[in-house]
Amino acid sequence: MTRPLYPESRLAFQRLFPNEEACLKYLIESRWPNGFLCPRCGSNLHYWKAPRNLFQCKQCGLQTSVTAGTVMHRSKIPLWMWFQAAWLVTTMTPGMSAVQFARQMGIGNYETAFNMLHKLRAAMVKEGRELLHGVVEADETYIGGSEAGPGGRGARGKVIVAGAVEVRGEYAGRVRLRVVKDVSGKSLIEFVRTNVLPGSTIHTDAWVSYGGLSKAGYKHVAKTEGKHVHIHRVFSNLKSWLIGTHHGVSPQHLQAYLNEFAFRFNRRKTPMAAFQTVLGLTPQRLGPTYRGLYGVKKKTGEWVHPNPRYRAFLS
Repeated sequence: MTRPLYPESRLAFQRLFPNEEACLKYLIESRWPNGFLCPRCGSNLHYWKAPRNLFQCKQCGLQTSVTAGTVMHRSKIPLWMWFQAAWLVTTMTPGMSAVQFARQMGIGNYETAFNMLHKLRAAMVKEGRELLHGVVEADETYIGGSEAGPGGRGARGKVIVAGAVEVRGEYAGRVRLRVVKDVSGKSLIEFVRTNVLPGSTIHTDAWVSYGGLSKAGYKHVAKTEGKHVHIHRVFSNLKSWLIGTHHGVSPQHLQAYLNEFAFRFNRRKTPMAAFQTVLGLTPQRLGPTYRGLYGVKKKTGEWVHPNPRYRAFLS
């Protein structure tokens, strides 16, 4: 049995998912395309517990929820609404803000829409993903409103975002974005180590903090500002998207939006392939709880997520 096809148009989506039962069927066929197998003992003998939407193994008795390991697990929100959210997030070219999503879905509670979209954003982060390689441009930018004080790398009151993008001729390849605490060599080189394969050629500007890249195992080429076409275009598009779609975001949640931007950018030519990913139908994703989304604000003003596992996604 093959996996079900992705809906390739809005009409196809409506036909494929007309009700809750259709969504449940798609969910089962996506997770177990060759039929259910018990994750504990591997047996294919099972009972179907309809009221709770779970399988129970006849051999060892293990119960497996259809939504276990997905962003929909333990949610009281119906499957059809999750499917709609995943469709809108992965196919709408400018993305979808919580206000727009709440209006589209007829959700009266903004926090519900906000929480759903953040769970989908958490599902966009893949553990152990392939590192960027080949020729890569790296730089950093500042996100935030107009603040008094010096500009450039001396700017105050803004969030620093490090970025790296593969160069594929005249086109940009995959991109990685992450909030960093400063523009020191320790922070910027650690970002490169985490996201770029050693031995790759890294193009940066002449900022002194990038000077250690050669010792870190990279072929470092320091170029003038105007030569970094791809990474500057990525930063420009990122800022336009944050302002145009979301009208700005808080520093507390910025990393989640960076994850979404990178996810959408890296799949801009194959948006349908992202549908199952954000639902969590590929290897398990970690979704934050509503309470967890707001974290804890320390005396330093830094927001810290209470769950260390989710914190790792945001670091």
